[in-house]
This record gives sequence, structure tokens and C-alpha cells, in this order.
Amino acid sequence: MTQIPNSTTRTFTAQGSVPGRLREIARHRELLINLVRLELKAKYKSSTLGFVWSLLNPAMYLVVFYVAFNVILAAGVPRFPIFLLSGLLVWNFFTAALSAGTSSIVGGSGLVKKVWFPREILPLASTGAALVHFFLQSLVLVLALLGLRHPVGWAYLLLLPLALVDLILLTSGLSVLLAAANVYLRDIQHFVELALMAWFWVTPIVYLYSQLTKHLGGRNIALINPITPIVLTFQRAFYGLYGNVLDPRLRFGWYLRNLVVLSVAVSLLFYVSMRIFIRLEGNLAEEL
Repeated sequence: MTQIPNSTTRTFTAQGSVPGRLREIARHRELLINLVRLELKAKYKSSTLGFVWSLLNPAMYLVVFYVAFNVILAAGVPRFPIFLLSGLLVWNFFTAALSAGTSSIVGGSGLVKKVWFPREILPLASTGAALVHFFLQSLVLVLALLGLRHPVGWAYLLLLPLALVDLILLTSGLSVLLAAANVYLRDIQHFVELALMAWFWVTPIVYLYSQLTKHLGGRNIALINPITPIVLTFQRAFYGLYGNVLDPRLRFGWYLRNLVVLSVAVSLLFYVSMRIFIRLEGNLAEEL
């Protein structure tokens, strides 16, 4: 069990700056790492297959959606498994982290009421655990690429680190904000489940981006969805030489521009979320 020096004697206040809180979180990084480990262990406690389930999840999605969209509906997307898995990796991380993060403070109420630590660590730990699953599930995509001898887009692979950072910041910001709000209004965690269901179908994961923009009347409108630029980058990188199926007019600079704009937006979101959390956290223990 992680020990927090003098944690029971510290008084929690709603004061402080975002940089100060980030430094506090950094000082408690051991606790954050241990909470990530605990969440990973709890997820597959008493499970025979353990982390293998992380690999089976995207594999099962792949089979179901392949049959539904390529066999029954004849979507006609070449190498559909690669196309699907590229976007599904992003979505699985986002939904797992956001769902767990939203309910993290309520679920960890016993810890919150007993000891002092930066409360943001709880939703951030959910993001960290989801990130571990993200890398495990990436193995399924790598195996699919090797099995099909699929040519990736080497130049676009350079954009993946920036896309992943954007994804982590977006997810962390929303998780921190919703985790605090959920303490005061418990319906939020149920609303998030419904919102994510609708959000999935307005994100070009099981259908082409060009189909979405056709119905919306323009590419820029579709990019209001912050997950879309990230999904499109992963698709373009892993779909490789088949990238023209996505939209032949979209070049490297277009993807880079969208990710940079998104970086500014999600950084602002994360900062605002932290500020709101600092203002709301003063009464968290009492509300719990």
C-alpha cells in the first residue's frame, strides 16, 4: 500500500493554481502509478485469461462489424479490418477512460474521505489504465497488419505521437471535469453512457469520413467532433497505401493542421477542467 507522508494531517482547500496542482500530482506520481496498477488488477481479478481479454475485445468488435458492414451491408471498404481497428483503438481508449474516470471519485469515496491527496489522481489513474489497454489492443492491429502484409503510411506514422497526446489531454480533461461534477450530480455518469453511444455513430469509425462530410455539407463541420481528427490520423497512418479510399484530397499538412488546432483546444480544455475541479473539490468529501 502506498504511504502518503503526513496525509492525515493536511487540510484540503479549494485554493491553488493549475501549475501548482500539476506539481502536486507529480509529487504523488507513485500513488498515481499504484492506482493504475490497482485498477488494472481489479478489472481482471479472479479472471483466468486476465489481460488476454484486452486483446479479445477489439478482435470481437472486428468480427461483428466486419460481418455487419462488409458482408451483410456490403460497405465495400477495402481491407476493412485495418480501417476498423485503426479507429476502434482510439474509441476504445476514449470510452474506457471517460466512463471509468467519470465515476472514479464516487467509486473511491472511501479513500477521498480518509486521506489527503490530489483528487485529480483518481480520474487520471483511469486514463492511465485505459492507456495500458490501448497499447495491449494495439497488438491486435499489429498482428492484422503483419498477417495481411498491409503497407502502412510511413510518413503519417510521424503524426501518431501528436494524435495520442491530443487524445490523452482530451480524455483527461473531460474525465477530471466530469468526475468532480458527478459527485454533485450522480446522473452524469449515466448520461455519459448514453452520450458515448451517440458520439460513436457521429465519428467516422465504421464508415468513411467522406460519407459523413457528404451529409453534413463540408469537411470543417465534421471536425467539430474532437475525436474525428484523431481517428482520421490513425486511419490514414495504418491504412497506408489504401489512404486514397478515405479522401484523396487530404494531404499530410491537412492532418497536421487539424492536430495542432486540436492540441490548442484540448490544452485549454484540460486547463479549464483543472480550474473548475479546484473550485469544486472543497466539498467533495462532504458530498460523498
